[in-house]
Amino acid sequence: MTDATLAISLADPDLQATLVRGLREVEARLESAVASSDSMVEQASSHLLKAGGKRLRPLLVLLGASLGRGVDQRVIDSAAVVELTHLASLYHDDVMDAAPLRRGTPSAHEVYGPSVAILTGDLLFARASQIVAGLGPEYVLIQAQTFERLCLGQIHETTGPAADEDPVAFHLSVLADKTGALIATSARFGAQLAGVPATQVEALVAYGEAVGVAFQLADDIIDLTSPTAVTGKTPGTDLREGVPTMPRLLVEAAARRDQAEGRSDSEDIRLAQDMAGDLSDDAVLAAVVDRLCANPALDEARALARSWANQALGHLDPLPAGPVKQALAEVADLFVRRLA
Repeated sequence: MTDATLAISLADPDLQATLVRGLREVEARLESAVASSDSMVEQASSHLLKAGGKRLRPLLVLLGASLGRGVDQRVIDSAAVVELTHLASLYHDDVMDAAPLRRGTPSAHEVYGPSVAILTGDLLFARASQIVAGLGPEYVLIQAQTFERLCLGQIHETTGPAADEDPVAFHLSVLADKTGALIATSARFGAQLAGVPATQVEALVAYGEAVGVAFQLADDIIDLTSPTAVTGKTPGTDLREGVPTMPRLLVEAAARRDQAEGRSDSEDIRLAQDMAGDLSDDAVLAAVVDRLCANPALDEARALARSWANQALGHLDPLPAGPVKQALAEVADLFVRRLA
C-alpha cells in the first residue's frame, strides 16, 4: 500500500479494501506501461517507478470513482495516466534543476545522463497518451489541457515574474499550474468515469487545485525543516539551487518593504542578500537555513499552506457525507500535519 494511503485514517473497511486493491492494480498497470523489449529503455523508464512515491494522484482517482459507480478498468487506466504524467514531469524537472537525488536515490540523469533522462520523460508522456486514447476524445482533451498547464507552470517558474508582478501571487499561480492542475485532473478522471454528478465533479476539481497548492507550499517548508534522513536531500537544497519557494519570497518581500521604508540594515534585507549569495559551502547553507527557519516568514508560509488546505476542505461541501468525503478531508489535513 502507498505512503498516501497509510497516512490517512480509513474507518470504513470496504473503502480501505477498495483502495488497497485498486492501488495494487494501478501499480501493475504502471509496470506494464513502462515495460520495453529494450532492456536499457526499460531500466530508465522504471527508474523512478521503482523508487516508490506517495501515489497521491492515483489515490485521488480511486476516491473520486468511489463516489460513483466504483473502480473499474477504465478508472485504473486513468490512474496510470496521471501517475505516468507525473513521473514524466519529474524526469524533466530533475534535469532542469540538476537535482542529484529523487526519493532518496540518484536522479535518472545522474545514472543515464541528461539526454536519456529527457527522452525517457518524453517516452512516459507518450505511454500516458496511448492509454488515455482508450478512454475517449473527451479524456484526451482533458489530459492535453492539463499537460499544457504543466508546461506553462514550468515555463513561468523558469522565466520568473515580470517587474510589475507580485512574486508571491506569481508563485501561487505557478504552483496551481505545476501541481494543482494534475491533482485536479486526477480527482476529475475518477469521478467522471464513475458517473458522479457534474456539480460534485466540479467540487473535486476545485478541491484538487487547492490541495495541489497546499502540497507544494508544504514542500517549500519541508525543504528547509526536514533532515536529510527523511527527504534524501540536504536541507535548503532549493535555496542553494535558486528555486523560488514561499519562505524565501516572503523574506524578499519583507526586505523590499524595509528598503522602501529606509530600514536599510534589517535582518530581512541581510537574509535576502545572503540567500542570493554563494551557498555552495554546506556550513554557509546551514547557517542561512537556520536564520530562515527562525524568521517569521516560515510561520507565514505555514499559515498559507494551512489556508490552502482549508480551502480544499471547503470545496468538499457539495459532496455527500460518508467515508469517501472523510478520506478526502484526511488527504487535505495530511498536508497540515506534515508541516509539524
